Formats: sequence, C-alpha cells, structure tokens
Amino acid sequence: MMTHPADPGLALPKLRGRVQEHVDLAPLTWLRVGGPAALLVRPADTGDLQALLAGLPDSQPVTVIGAASNLIVRDGGIAGVTIRLARGFAGITVEPDGIVAGAACLDMTVAARAAEAGLAGLEFLSGIPGSIGGAVAMNAGAYGGDMAGCLDWVELVTRDGDLVRLGAGALAFAYRHAALPPGAVVVRARLRAVPGDAAAIAGRMADIRARREATQPIRARTGGSTFRNPPHGSAWELIDAAGGRGLRRGGAQICEQHCNFLLNTGGATASDLEGLGEEIRRRVHAMSGITLEWEIRRIGIPGEIRGVVA
Repeated sequence: MMTHPADPGLALPKLRGRVQEHVDLAPLTWLRVGGPAALLVRPADTGDLQALLAGLPDSQPVTVIGAASNLIVRDGGIAGVTIRLARGFAGITVEPDGIVAGAACLDMTVAARAAEAGLAGLEFLSGIPGSIGGAVAMNAGAYGGDMAGCLDWVELVTRDGDLVRLGAGALAFAYRHAALPPGAVVVRARLRAVPGDAAAIAGRMADIRARREATQPIRARTGGSTFRNPPHGSAWELIDAAGGRGLRRGGAQICEQHCNFLLNTGGATASDLEGLGEEIRRRVHAMSGITLEWEIRRIGIPGEIRGVVA
C-alpha cells in the first residue's frame, strides 16, 4: 500500500498502471475545460482495476471518465480518485455474430471493425463520439440504433472489486439510461451483429458521416448533444424557439448550426458552459413549461461564475 500527498489519508494498493497527482483534465476532454484531478489512476487492466477498487474504502470518492466526449469537468476539479480506462481496456474480438469490445474502445472504431468483418447492425456507432463504456452507461444511440438494441452482455468491476457479467435485461435500459450497479465500472461488452453485405454496410456508414457533417459542428470544441430530447419533442427546436441559437456566455456559445450543441469558442470555462446551459433551460421552461434534462454529464467542484449571457 502507498499513500499520496494529494490525499495523505488515502492508501492505494500497489498498481501496475499509472498513478498521477493534480493532473489537469481539460486536455483530456473534448470541450477542453475543467480543473485538475486530485489523483488520476489509469489501471493497467481489469485485474489492476479490481485491486484498486477492492483496496479503496467505501467513503473514498471515485469518478470514472472515458473519452470525455460528453462531459463537463467543472473548474474546481475532481476530488478523490479519478479513474480513466486506457490501453488495457481497448481490445476488440470479432466473432461470427458480434463484437466483444473493451470499454475504452472508441465507438467509431468498433463500427469500423464490424464493417471490415462484414457485420451489420452496429453502423450507428460511427455517428457517436465516445467510448463503449460510456455508451453502455448512458444507452447511447443515434441514427436509428442504440446500445439497448444490440448489447448481449456487459462485464463490470463492482465498487468492492468483483468482476461480474450481466445480460442486457439486467440493465433496465431506458432513453439515455442504464441501471448499472452503484459505483460499478464497465470494462467489456458484447455487441450483437449479423452478417451483411460489406458494400451496403460501408454505404450506411458513409451516409451517417455525411449527415453528421451537414448538421453538426464536428470540427468544433463541443460535447455532443447537450440536452435529452423531451418526450414527443425535440430539444433543439425548443432551444431555437426560446431564442437560444447563437447565445453566448464568455467563451461559451450555443451552436448556430445545431442549437443543441454547446461550443467552447476559445477561452471558455466550465462555468461559462454550464451557466449558458442553465440559462437555456430557464428560457425554454419559461416559454414552454418543459424542463430540459442535461445529457452532457457534469462532474466535479464548481468554479467561479463569470460574465453575462448575450
């Protein structure tokens, strides 16, 4: 066991992965904002992750980040232990009727591997920025598909360090939601697919790419869809109707191309982005009575709120 200056009272088991103190998280997020992690741990593999979680007291805060594509890390950073799954969780195995992918695999990479193998049904993943672990945890979906429709099973490391496998039915999937055990970390998942025509699969993926490029700010600093679509409605239409298109706060802006996207136009803080999102929620509710729910995950300690909406 070893202690760390970031938390002198915390003793970690000896790990083979990387352990760093006071790590700036902004460069790891797609929005490029956020404060430091008090302690950032990159476990070497599943066994390393099991040892880490088993050795942490239940009272120790633990936060898991993946590709950080749909995430705002607040300006005050993250206390406790932050876990980031990396190379040791990026394996892909192609099977005759599916793909087994590690949690750190990018969704787009899994879609591409399935296409190369002539497996259909996972093309929708090519339109989702992020990693498989996050996709399972939030039941990510786009372009007519979602994780609930293709997941066979998921392997998790529980908060007490046990490795368990759960079938899709145990996750109680709902719109952008999966009921994972509290504190559990996704490490691997099997995605169901069917043999298909390689040219047709490639064509569907090309169509998804073209649609994304035509409708979304794919080359900007953004975090994907900001708010969930309400029942029988569209978040972007509500934001547009409430006058949100192009709205700014500091370096944060509501995208003019697709107004359910928050942008860091340069120099935005996490507080700018979150504050602008809350202003949009206020305006939409005042106009329609509908409360938009955040789809972007917001974690950490809030920083100083600055600026006004213009």
